[in-house]
Amino acid sequence: MTNLREILARDLTAARDRTLLLTDHDDPELLRQHSSLLSPLVWDLAHIGQQEDLWLLRGGNATCPGLLPPDVEVLYDAFTQPRALRSRLPLLPPVEARSFCREVRGRVIDRLEHLGSDDDPFHFAMVVSHEQQHDETMLQALNLRAGPSLLGAGAPLPAGRRGVAGTSVLVPGGEFVLGVDAADEPFSLDNERPAHSVDVPSFRIGRVPVTNAEFAAFVTDGGYEAPHWWSERGWTHRVGAGLARPQFWNADGTRDRFGVLEELPPDEPVQHVTFFEAEAYARWAGARLPTEIEWEKAAVWDPSTRRRRRFPWGSAEPTPALANLGGGALRPAPAGAYPASASPYGAEQLIGDVWEWTSSGLLPWPGFKPMLYADYSAPFFHGDYRVLRGGSWAVGPSIVRPSFRNWDHPFRRQIFSGLRLAWDT
Repeated sequence: MTNLREILARDLTAARDRTLLLTDHDDPELLRQHSSLLSPLVWDLAHIGQQEDLWLLRGGNATCPGLLPPDVEVLYDAFTQPRALRSRLPLLPPVEARSFCREVRGRVIDRLEHLGSDDDPFHFAMVVSHEQQHDETMLQALNLRAGPSLLGAGAPLPAGRRGVAGTSVLVPGGEFVLGVDAADEPFSLDNERPAHSVDVPSFRIGRVPVTNAEFAAFVTDGGYEAPHWWSERGWTHRVGAGLARPQFWNADGTRDRFGVLEELPPDEPVQHVTFFEAEAYARWAGARLPTEIEWEKAAVWDPSTRRRRRFPWGSAEPTPALANLGGGALRPAPAGAYPASASPYGAEQLIGDVWEWTSSGLLPWPGFKPMLYADYSAPFFHGDYRVLRGGSWAVGPSIVRPSFRNWDHPFRRQIFSGLRLAWDT
């Protein structure tokens, strides 16, 4: 139990350190809303504390009084307060939001120190996951911000390798174990469970994600002007939204990134594309998007042992030598930067760098049971969403898993989204 408490304390601290770094700006900056798709940073900050109060100090019981008055707490209800309107709410000023988060965290650490064998540590892990996910959305907001960079150019990354972009690996057909159980991944979320066997026909999948140079060839070839590459709905969206290239790309071959104007790096995985753009590119390339089941098999199944690996490379936790995570780089690593990250089939960079669009809608696995936060997954099943896999460079290392299922509307692209190709065999 002592070791578990230390792990949870470490993960809580890492998430909070990142939150404070991303909100270490003056009050006007925190109160600004850079896009109707994303909240002002000060809303995210107080919402993080409010959810921590709810789940760790009140056991998820919203009728139990919290540290905020009810008329203030309701301002941070993500289901009742539309993002586009949050900047107009009477939110806590930044100094009060920080003070509130400190007060909550102090009480949480005290409770963690007295964690007993009968207590469920999942509550703490869920709060870590929630905060890390909001840190990623705050990075999205800062990327949409106009003006000079607040975060710098980002930390250095390893060099890529030539000859890996555009190549693929074979994943032979057969059964594998999809999803996880609590016994193996106690901090997994409800939509990742339960583990069950699935038979998957043979397919090929890209060794690495599609790069900027590869996607630029689609743009140069007139891919955005050719409706036959697009689905009917995708083309309608492309025309209506006026899409001509990935978000943040400029016509002169440059891109804007967190307030930095730079040449488009050809060997980086492309990011900030919608599902519709990813789907159109795949058709143009003579390929398709993988299903999320194919993606997970390519990532974790070891055909020699007929067992899942915890990560594509094995059981070791992610490190900077294996994956680009944590947000410090502010961008994806070049294709081929992590040869040691390869799965048993030889696919690389499946964890980190960019969220990868799949062709799958969000559905529950057979035997799905909602977790204590019942509204995390269930309200979104069968909706207008597509699943993304693998995590981006902005994901916290402690919450990433090959079984983790992200989802978003197919027209979203402010997220750090890219793609990997697949082919039938």
